[in-house]
Amino acid sequence: MSARAGEVARLITDNVQQVIRGKPELVRLAVAALLAEGHLLIEDVPGLGKTTLARCLARSIGGEWNRIQFTPDLLPGDITGVTVYHQKEERFTFHRGAVFANIVVADEVNRGTPKTQSALLEVMSERQVTVDAVTHEVPRPFLVVATQNPIEMEGTYRLPEAQLDRFLMRLSVGYPDVASEVLVVMSDCAGVSAEDLPTVVDMATLRTAIEEVRRSHIDRAVVEYAARLAAATRDHAAVRFGASPRGSIALVRTGQALAAMAGRGFVTPDDIKDVAKPVLAHRLILTAEAELNQRGADEIIDEVLAATPAPAINVAAR
Repeated sequence: MSARAGEVARLITDNVQQVIRGKPELVRLAVAALLAEGHLLIEDVPGLGKTTLARCLARSIGGEWNRIQFTPDLLPGDITGVTVYHQKEERFTFHRGAVFANIVVADEVNRGTPKTQSALLEVMSERQVTVDAVTHEVPRPFLVVATQNPIEMEGTYRLPEAQLDRFLMRLSVGYPDVASEVLVVMSDCAGVSAEDLPTVVDMATLRTAIEEVRRSHIDRAVVEYAARLAAATRDHAAVRFGASPRGSIALVRTGQALAAMAGRGFVTPDDIKDVAKPVLAHRLILTAEAELNQRGADEIIDEVLAATPAPAINVAAR
């Protein structure tokens, strides 16, 4: 059942890694988000390839993609679209905004004002936008791949928790090792960039792969394990607000994607463990004391994983 999804994942991964060097885990999780049809937040310091990764994903699939450069003067209508009155025709016409694409690259999303950021809330959750009381559906599959710089605070606006919760995963690129950095520099000297990547998967094939991912079997015990992990974040002494049920859903959906990418038709507890940090960490709001003691969300997730026993499932029976 998962052979097609696994092949799609391999094609996209190999394509992206022509440009994104030395980051196999980052690319693997980004492709998993694509197959789970979940939004992706890529966060790190400038110059590490956040936007390049987003563009590589967009170039690898055969659908439409748009890039939105978030700035303080960007308006909500630039994202969702606006209704314009045509005097000659004596009627109103909806002009689609940049969000009407299969992949929307929201570059430096935290530079947009809160009012502009809120324009993404409905479409990220419901895959539709409402303008002047009229609802317009966006193309499917639909993904927002957003980037932000966490260290430069001037001219930025913190993403609200309601928006963070809509991202399936938050990933960090990290600095490359020397060998990988040499490959990156050599590729740049040779003129290899995201724009040069071919399309390796068409929309019909990607939709089929996404449907196969959704059909990956998951035992009730594994679903309960995901729910117990999310619930444990709410009860942790260092956490003020833990992961919502949307976090449990994200764990399961991402676990299904990893299972399909591995050629399995069923999800294991290890799939859930594998994505616990990128799926749950950005959903946690720590207490003031925990922040004062410089405790991080990843550390809390490690403690939750250690304290929550994983169920035993009969793999041989699958």
